[in-house]
Amino acid sequence: MRQILFSGAIGLFLSLVGTPLLIKLLAKKGYGQFIRDDGPRDHHSKRGTPTMGGIAFILATIIAYALTKLITGSEPTFSGVLVLFLFAGMGLVGFLDDYIKIVKQRSLGLRAKAKMAGQLIVGIAFAVLALNFEDARQLTPASTKLSFTQDFGWALPPVIFVVWALFMILAMSNGVNLTDGLDGLATGASVMVFGAYTFIGVWEYQESCANPASAGPGCYEVRDPLDLAVVAAALMGACFGFLWWNTSPAKVFMGDTGSLALGGALAGLAICSRTELLLAVLGGLFVLITMSVVIQVGSFRLTGKRVFKMAPLQHHFEIKGWSEVLVVVRFWIIQGMCAIVGVGIFYAGWAASN
Repeated sequence: MRQILFSGAIGLFLSLVGTPLLIKLLAKKGYGQFIRDDGPRDHHSKRGTPTMGGIAFILATIIAYALTKLITGSEPTFSGVLVLFLFAGMGLVGFLDDYIKIVKQRSLGLRAKAKMAGQLIVGIAFAVLALNFEDARQLTPASTKLSFTQDFGWALPPVIFVVWALFMILAMSNGVNLTDGLDGLATGASVMVFGAYTFIGVWEYQESCANPASAGPGCYEVRDPLDLAVVAAALMGACFGFLWWNTSPAKVFMGDTGSLALGGALAGLAICSRTELLLAVLGGLFVLITMSVVIQVGSFRLTGKRVFKMAPLQHHFEIKGWSEVLVVVRFWIIQGMCAIVGVGIFYAGWAASN
């Protein structure tokens, strides 16, 4: 368990100290946020705030994981490294998108096809690699079976699994991206989900089928659960440190660099911990906000009418007169309840099988 404490503490420290240094660098280079003219009026004052801040917690997480392994003398695992690969790879796609927005002053950043291609390349590479690297128990980082609190049902053909993994990665990365519209909203919500995955990883490790004391009908067939908890703790700590500077009034925005990376990390943790469908509950706020956009677009195309004053959902409440801080805090409460319910379901699944 020392690894979890080290990774979380190091991630927090590096992000807390490193983010202001990055803010100065971004401000010096003039890498400021582009604000849409059709967005909420209060957001116009944010124009020029340094963006691409996701670089800070991406580096903090990776360095925290590496230092934890060095300090504790433990070896990295394929599961942990693959989640970090997905995290950093999606962050790279987001960085290119942010860079084009800033340098070329093009509000949409990467062309849709180029952005999708980048996400597909990273996602496919992760999914294919996750079905390899068997351990002594012949477990790979990912399973071809669907999962909720554990694997269930029949194994999917590898090609279908890759498609399913891509859907999860794209859905979560774009879900976090849509949520990242108010100061601290996506960062704070992500901290809660990573906290839940730290607990899940520790519990799966304690109740692993590899442990003779816990082997039984309810044990977990997960390849590297403890290392997944180490990665989740590093992510939680790094996001916590970034939140200090990202909360209202934000001194820096994570940009697509951060939001795509966080979504990728969430999907990677869900796939490798065998909690794929449970992620929809654990990350309920991201699902809710994504669905608000789907409903808004679908309603307008079918009826010509809008359900919300503006989508994503957080902007609907801003236009209704809620202050930005009020929206963020109330949405954090919603996400906190989703994380608690998700962990409760996970524990109930274990209790029911023992």
